[in-house]
Amino acid sequence: MAANMPDDTNPDDLSDDFLDPDDDAGSPARALAYTVPDEAAGQRLDKALAAGLPDLSRSRVQALLEQGCVRGDGRTITDPSLRVKPGQTFEVEVPGAEAAEPVAQDIPIDVVFEDADVLVIDKPAGLVVHPAAGNPDGTLVNALLAHCGDSLSGIGGVKRPGIVHRLDKDTSGLMVVAKNDRAHHGLSEQFSDRTLSRTYLALVWGVPNPTQGRIEGNIGRSSADRKKMAVVTGGGKHAATKYRVVKSFGMAASLVECVLETGRTHQIRVHLTHIGHPLVGDPLYGRGRSGRPGGKFASLLPEPVRGSLVGFPRQALHAAALTFRHPVSGEIVTFRSPIPADIHELIVTLETG
Repeated sequence: MAANMPDDTNPDDLSDDFLDPDDDAGSPARALAYTVPDEAAGQRLDKALAAGLPDLSRSRVQALLEQGCVRGDGRTITDPSLRVKPGQTFEVEVPGAEAAEPVAQDIPIDVVFEDADVLVIDKPAGLVVHPAAGNPDGTLVNALLAHCGDSLSGIGGVKRPGIVHRLDKDTSGLMVVAKNDRAHHGLSEQFSDRTLSRTYLALVWGVPNPTQGRIEGNIGRSSADRKKMAVVTGGGKHAATKYRVVKSFGMAASLVECVLETGRTHQIRVHLTHIGHPLVGDPLYGRGRSGRPGGKFASLLPEPVRGSLVGFPRQALHAAALTFRHPVSGEIVTFRSPIPADIHELIVTLETG
């Protein structure tokens, strides 16, 4: 891992976990109901709800739709452009926001680079980025507070000081953290305008055909399972992923490099599943269409190779390269992280098995 290396990563990459600013203040959960009056017939759902529920802005309504918090006609509604009908009733669940001030905890972190403005770390799989329901502490934020002290206070919000993007708990790899407001603003702009680049490596079931290409499809909350995202035909947000097969292991599995043109929640995991090649070990999307880990691809492998892949305990996804313009000096810097030991061992098993 080194800074100031040639900039050979794609400048269009945008994190699938970029954090938009939000309100850190606490508030209780609420359940709201709205019945469409005659005069609102034919309006877009997001517009009608915002007008009928004055406590919610239209952008807030759109976010709640995306999160699967709106139901109507006995199903979850995610499409903000749905045209409403008189007499329809919609139920809106507004989650409560917990005000929280994380405490410093002495948790080891792998610091790749650090100066007065930014910190680049190599996050291990299993480490949650910031406190949330079910993970009130023991997070990267708690570790950063211990590492940086009071300098992070208030930068990016109370609950996630310094954080401008995140990786899923079980995704490993590179993250950049802002150490002051100027750096936070500069990095956030780069995520927003897609000039910050990240490259991922994923071990997937099967071999995508063609072996390089572009996956495009709107991503939104799954109507069948609110815990999952999905490629949706209505609503959602535009999403596109470039990919190329780095190495294939017969027809059973392959190592794939992914570069994001857009940044959506779980984008790589959802897009690769959508084309029939879910990530090895992915507990949420890894069963694909067959309902079994690896599906038909696992049957192509001998034991114990099949057992090693089917039993892999986390999604085999790694943020391998990170390029950005330093928010203060303006210098383009690049960092790289090698494939972690657990994924490397899987690859060796595939090569020798």
